[in-house]
Amino acid sequence: MQPQSVVFSPTSGAVLERNRVLRNTYLMLALTMLPTALGAWLGMSMHFAMKPMWGVLLFLGVSFGFFFAIEKTKNSSLGVVLLLAFTGFMGLWLSQILQVAMRFSNGAQLIGMAGVGTAAIFFTLAGIATVTKKDFSFIGKFLFIGLVLLFLASLANIFFQIPAMSLALSAIAVLIFSGYILYDVSDIVNGGETNYVSATLRIYLDIYNLFVNLLNLLMAFSGERK
Repeated sequence: MQPQSVVFSPTSGAVLERNRVLRNTYLMLALTMLPTALGAWLGMSMHFAMKPMWGVLLFLGVSFGFFFAIEKTKNSSLGVVLLLAFTGFMGLWLSQILQVAMRFSNGAQLIGMAGVGTAAIFFTLAGIATVTKKDFSFIGKFLFIGLVLLFLASLANIFFQIPAMSLALSAIAVLIFSGYILYDVSDIVNGGETNYVSATLRIYLDIYNLFVNLLNLLMAFSGERK
């Protein structure tokens, strides 16, 4: 009786590689929550706050600096270190909206609801992209245009300070970043993104922005003043 040989095809190798990238991305994504939480705790402890206009300039400068550095070092351990440092910075920045939320009598509950809602949306959409293996690259152009318009409108609202506009932008942001979760996970599943550091950064930003905008909506509609 002849032993059966195992046939290893290029296709099966590609599938294994995609699964490896996806697995490493999820593991790295879980790890990024630690410096994010640490940064948020530190920011709340020191009552970190920035004026809107200067804050936007600082945030964009630091963020794009990290984006460039992470992209250049994504194939080395330094890329991982820079990614974790960036998520710590993002946690520090997150502390500002968390401090606003905690001024409500049900602030902790609002933060928890935003966290649960973000997790539910992420796992649902990531599951759809992973299980169906459908290529959602066709929505990328629409999402990018929406993101640019959202960014410009958000900058304008820094000057106009219109509450209704802020809520409308948060609602639109929830839709856009939910779409980006579907798009980014699909890109990994279908082999478009092959580096887990870059993949983690993309999905982390989706989750971060989804959480912030969900929390903003919850504070507006469910916040109870002390």
